[in-house]
Amino acid sequence: MITHSAEFATLGPNTRAVDSTRANLRRGAVTLALALLLIALWTLTHRDQGLARDAHIYAFQALARLHPALATDLYLQHTSQDRFTVFSPLYAACIATLGLNAAGSLLLAVFTAWFLTAAWFLARALSNGDTAWLAVALLIITVGHYGSYDIFHFSEDYLTARTVGEALVVTALACHFSGWRRCALLVALLALLVHPLMAFPGLLLLLSSWVPIRASVFGAAAGVLAAVAISLAALAVPMPWHSLSVIDPVWLEVVRERSQFLFLQYWHLHDWDVNARPFICVAITALAIDEKTIRRLCAGALLVGAAGLGVALIASLIGPVAILLQGQAWRWTWLTGLISVVLLPATALRLWRDEKCGPLCAILLVSAWTFPAVDGTAVASLTLIVWCLRSRLNERVSLALRWATVALALTILAWVFANIRATAAPALDFHDAPVLVQWISHILVLRIPAVLLVGVFWYGLRRCRSPLVPLIACAALMVVLLSMLPVVTQEFCAHDWMYKPAGFSDWRARIPPTSSVYVADGVDSPIFTWFTLGRPSYLSVDQSAGVVFSRATALEVRRRADGLRALMPPDWRIMSKRRQSRLAKGRKKSPPMRPLTAAILVSVCRDPKLGFLVAREKLGFASMPHLRAGKFKDWNLYDCRHIRALRPAA
Repeated sequence: MITHSAEFATLGPNTRAVDSTRANLRRGAVTLALALLLIALWTLTHRDQGLARDAHIYAFQALARLHPALATDLYLQHTSQDRFTVFSPLYAACIATLGLNAAGSLLLAVFTAWFLTAAWFLARALSNGDTAWLAVALLIITVGHYGSYDIFHFSEDYLTARTVGEALVVTALACHFSGWRRCALLVALLALLVHPLMAFPGLLLLLSSWVPIRASVFGAAAGVLAAVAISLAALAVPMPWHSLSVIDPVWLEVVRERSQFLFLQYWHLHDWDVNARPFICVAITALAIDEKTIRRLCAGALLVGAAGLGVALIASLIGPVAILLQGQAWRWTWLTGLISVVLLPATALRLWRDEKCGPLCAILLVSAWTFPAVDGTAVASLTLIVWCLRSRLNERVSLALRWATVALALTILAWVFANIRATAAPALDFHDAPVLVQWISHILVLRIPAVLLVGVFWYGLRRCRSPLVPLIACAALMVVLLSMLPVVTQEFCAHDWMYKPAGFSDWRARIPPTSSVYVADGVDSPIFTWFTLGRPSYLSVDQSAGVVFSRATALEVRRRADGLRALMPPDWRIMSKRRQSRLAKGRKKSPPMRPLTAAILVSVCRDPKLGFLVAREKLGFASMPHLRAGKFKDWNLYDCRHIRALRPAA
């Protein structure tokens, strides 16, 4: 040892400079390789979903700022979520500059990259830079569901105000744990302007990190008790403020039927199972890692999530009071899930080092998030039990657990092999990519192979001392990304008519800008009306998404749906439809849309709020057929104004 030190001391400055340059090159190459790995991983396991789910609602809100005639749509006539966000003006400016498709894809890419970058800085502040790469990889691999009915998850593959709000909240947390507390508070307040429902738990988590844990517990309990007091007071005494009043039965029926996920008493066992897993994993982290900052963060995440569920349960069962139900406090659990995944690598590495049961606990913990063949909550609970009992394990039990670890690892590998051989079809829409890329994508979306790939890649780069290996890895990853470029850059278009208003110039010229349109195709989607025709939609299930924020909207949705009963059942009764679907399991389902007849057309067009109706049927009224090829070829546009003007036959 002394000889080597003496030899190193005799090295000249040129040699030391070469070694320093080589080390810097290696570090830079490793960093680049890991960054490219994460980009390739996201590209191979995710897909820009365009205007899927809530994305088209936020896109419509932005378009309404560019085309004021759209503001007459039912969704925007009264109080809607658009009044609580500054996201719409930003989105509208991008659409005006780039167009709808490019603006949505660009903003999704920017804020997804922002979210993952902020998560890396947060994980680095809580552990170290090496572990931070694994944390971001797990955020990409896992699906962070929260709430009920598998509707919501953080870091979604479509653009909403939640996308921006989540990125800002994670940035605020990263700033806080990096020592920039004032900056963290400023960013958290900015997030409130983008999406207050998602940002508020982030602000609460920051506050809980500034005060002692005992004060945080007291504050969480006080918040829940305050919700109880507000609900009981609203029931006892009529409140002069609309937001503090109890939702009346007529309004409540529409809200409950349309958005049953707001009411915790309607959650299924699976929903509670999904929401329980992050709490268990955060508890494991708090027990496994003996570090004050992490334990304090875990305590705050548990308290914020539990308080949110408590407030949401009160809002569901007592009253409900408008502001409490509209606050959707169950959303606070998204942060509990985020923290559990961000700290998952550091926790697993800490568990692995335990001689008695560490490897088994580490594999179980990671499997709880990434092994779809098992119940994640049950596996996480088993991990917690084994870890808590480790001090009572003797040598014989420890040996048995080691063999169980080997058996578990072999079982997981066998499952992966069986599922890879089961089908060769790609899991995502990557048909334009090379066959090899499609095959890799199909393997990675199984999650466990993605975890193994990232783990081996990460471990190999950390162990190698030559810059050549990471440089070769960079080149290979660039080849994969270039192969994916045609797929990534192409516009997502689920239908041949979507985003092509020029193909319907005849109908657009016939329909006044503020006239509402109803499409009798049974799809219950306003996408064609909003983005292709550029006109307000008469009624769709998506337009009823904001009934919890406005009684007037809820009553108007109900009135219009009643007027369409001859054509189709009320589309806002989602809870009843699900119940009927379960009862009628195995039976032949009736079509959602009845054939349009002349009598039904006259009945539907009686409502002066309905301007035009699009239907396949050709009836005995003047109509404008669409002659171009596509889904709506030979469909007919009926002007309800003319039908209302006709006198009934004697």
